[in-house]
Amino acid sequence: MPRTKDQYEEMRNATRQKIQSAGMQLFVHKGFGSTNVQDIADAAGISIGLLYRHYKTKESLFNQLVEFALDGLKKITKTFEEADSPKQLMAQFVDEIYNDMLNGEELANLLILMNQLFFSGGAANPKQSEVLEKHDRLLSATTALFKKGQELGDFRPGDPYQMAVLFYSALQGLAELKVILKNNFVMPSPFVLTSFLFKEED
Repeated sequence: MPRTKDQYEEMRNATRQKIQSAGMQLFVHKGFGSTNVQDIADAAGISIGLLYRHYKTKESLFNQLVEFALDGLKKITKTFEEADSPKQLMAQFVDEIYNDMLNGEELANLLILMNQLFFSGGAANPKQSEVLEKHDRLLSATTALFKKGQELGDFRPGDPYQMAVLFYSALQGLAELKVILKNNFVMPSPFVLTSFLFKEED
């Protein structure tokens, strides 16, 4: 019995998922510059010809993975910009980060992947300016959120921009440690992650 159009589409999506997963792992662990198309095909368990039917170059695969990360940044930024309760939102956000880092590799990999644009020969990548712009907007939204939390009396005093930089620097460092330490990695609790920010309750 011949396959239906839906079955072909399902197979196509499954193959793309394999390629994306293999590419993500290789870019994170070997670096963009040290990964070639044959490496990705081998890791995905497919022929190089099949890989080329989905992605013409490793750059196109890398850029699509960066797009996934950018979509996540856009959603977080929008949520921060529309927040009514900074403390409640940050508590929920940190809980989600904690669970993601504890139970999987996707968040850590996406954070590291975006750095590959700047540290693994990606200087000429047109995505670089877009990543910088989205990071800047997220940092601005977080700064405004922290300032609002301070005005409400929920957050500790301090320069909100510097606090936002500290927060994201900590997340980036944790992502890298998770990849380096593997099973020896211990994810700090939500309490530890927010102790610099939340005022102690009386």
